[in-house]
Amino acid sequence: MHDMPGHQIVVGVSGGIAAYKSPDLVRRLRELGHSVRVVMTPAASHFITPLTLQAVSGHPVRTDLFDPSAEAAMGHIELARWADMVLVAPATAHFLARLRQGMADDLLSTLCLATEAPVAAAPAMNRQMWLHPATQDNVSALTRRGVLLLGPDEGDQACGEIGPGRMLEPARIAGMVTERLLARGLLEGLGVLVTAGPTREPLDPVRFISNHSSGRMGYALAEAAAGAGARVTLVSGPTSLIAPARVEHVSVLTASEMRDAVMSRVGGASILIAAAAVADHRPAAYSERKIKKNGAGEAIALERTPDILAEVAGLSSRPFTVGFAAETDDIEANARSKLEAKALDLIAANRVDGPGTGFGSEDNALDVFWADGGTHLEYKPKRALAGELVALIAQHYRAAHPD
Repeated sequence: MHDMPGHQIVVGVSGGIAAYKSPDLVRRLRELGHSVRVVMTPAASHFITPLTLQAVSGHPVRTDLFDPSAEAAMGHIELARWADMVLVAPATAHFLARLRQGMADDLLSTLCLATEAPVAAAPAMNRQMWLHPATQDNVSALTRRGVLLLGPDEGDQACGEIGPGRMLEPARIAGMVTERLLARGLLEGLGVLVTAGPTREPLDPVRFISNHSSGRMGYALAEAAAGAGARVTLVSGPTSLIAPARVEHVSVLTASEMRDAVMSRVGGASILIAAAAVADHRPAAYSERKIKKNGAGEAIALERTPDILAEVAGLSSRPFTVGFAAETDDIEANARSKLEAKALDLIAANRVDGPGTGFGSEDNALDVFWADGGTHLEYKPKRALAGELVALIAQHYRAAHPD
């Protein structure tokens, strides 16, 4: 097999039983056109031989930080400059901890520090190790730093237990890595403004009107846009999510606060992706004290919140604008009505009343519409779905702005 034109990927293999999947991962990456070099930790050779990975990659496997034959013993710099991505698969709990601490005591960890290329990791470990607070803290820190976490999956594990911690299947990892690499540069140099999450409209000091939005889709879109080279500002209502790396994060609470944050920043944006679930109504009056029960039914007077999309659409110089429509029925008709009424460039619609979709779910599917067409994005994890949608947005933006 000969390497075809594509991206240059260093696959790092750390010492876990899931290393048996690494040859299949290398093979699938090469089938997708990528050039692959393999680096193994010393522990990895207890699970799989370098010779096996050399056979599937077509190149000698590197294991030694102090290799006299590698560019005057500076092999980590050579590989760091060569790589378009460093992909660690499997990434054990031990390796993630060392990566979080910035250790450089073997070739793979040193390479991760020395490269300017994105680093991705596919965790693989026992479910208790994955769920341990130390591992979760390491994962959170790495995510904030910009490391792309692929998985883990849930299912049967080598230890005989069932739960989270299983490494994603090689075909899925190869596809996710390819999507991320192909997206690089699609939005290079553009300002992208993303809204995400719910808003909360207070009734009194302890109660508010809101919705079930988790913010996951908006955060995934911000991460995907940043990965595509954009300067991203994420305006978010209250969520439990960690803001992606390389993204300016602006926290808001109410629809009015979100409106002010968007309008003060929209002038610097080429693209607006309005994924937030902004409350349509708020209480007409706010009580400074907690409203007490009186034993009888009570009516709460409501008023409309600011229509952020309509205000943006009315600007004399507005960004390429993408809206979202969360629907329970007549998806296309309702989405197209919103597309036209708010003068949007694209609208992404999804059902929110089905199992495994909509608010709070890890996965979703989208129907995307524009003035003279539309397409369906298949059901998949929201992070992967966000990559597809960002690529589609970039395509339509470039068509509308050929210069």
